[in-house]
Amino acid sequence: MKDLPEEEQFQQLSTKSKHFIDTIKMIAYRAETAMANLLRETLSRPDEVRSLLRAIYSSEADLIPDHEQGTLTVKLHHLANRSYDVAIQKLCDELNSTETKFPRTNLRMIFKLGSK
Repeated sequence: MKDLPEEEQFQQLSTKSKHFIDTIKMIAYRAETAMANLLRETLSRPDEVRSLLRAIYSSEADLIPDHEQGTLTVKLHHLANRSYDVAIQKLCDELNSTETKFPRTNLRMIFKLGSK
């Protein structure tokens, strides 16, 4: 790194930037924890909750905007384990009850599992 030209060297984050990034990390962790607490009630092995969430985050999803209806459907794909699908459906139901709008749009997000 020291051999890079000065304009290409990495700069240490300023204190304000570090605090901002730390705040984002804390918000993300709290959101994940809230989802984990919801899923613990559904899974027979509560220690699998974080791995299920990681699987959801890393799996593909279909995004289907419908401007006439004012919705953005997020269709999650089924996972290999049936008990995971039950847990994911519960998570989808809970997220749908919040009637969250996609940022910077008026599209209400609808979460679905598979072909439902």
